[in-house]
Amino acid sequence: MQLRGARRGDEAAIAEVHIRSWQAAYRGLIPDDYLDALSIEERSEVWRRIIDESTEPGSGCIVVEEGGRIVGFAHLCPCRDEGADPGTGELTTIYLLKEHWHRGLGRALLEGAVVQLSEAGFGVATLWVLGTNVAAQRFYEATGWVPDGATRINDFGAFSRRDLRYRRELPRPG
Repeated sequence: MQLRGARRGDEAAIAEVHIRSWQAAYRGLIPDDYLDALSIEERSEVWRRIIDESTEPGSGCIVVEEGGRIVGFAHLCPCRDEGADPGTGELTTIYLLKEHWHRGLGRALLEGAVVQLSEAGFGVATLWVLGTNVAAQRFYEATGWVPDGATRINDFGAFSRRDLRYRRELPRPG
């Protein structure tokens, strides 16, 4: 297992992990036709732009590789919530291919993101999780994240979903 920063050329692999993870984790939680219509090519363009616009350590994408293959990733940035304190970072996404679940890679990836957020000077981090994704909520809670009571509705056009916000104090760098 190796953690590293994402770089140009990783976008297709990240897009594939993103889509395959959504299809595995969200099947039955969001409409199947939406999941089945996701496009690696379209998502690759999104990830190319995100990688190009990253300004590490304050924002960026971390990938986890196994055998030289990207099997998971996490993206972080300053908190995007309206009125957020400038000392708050955000874990916007963390996904791992299903065949790599429950092997410690997700925990290592999450901890890598926490370290990067801390080194960027953030004292607190937030993340949003699908309100019906109990497995993800258990994962976050087991790693020190707590729900803070905030909710939001994300409208995807074909469906909407309710998300819950989690928060965690970050360790001081060094």
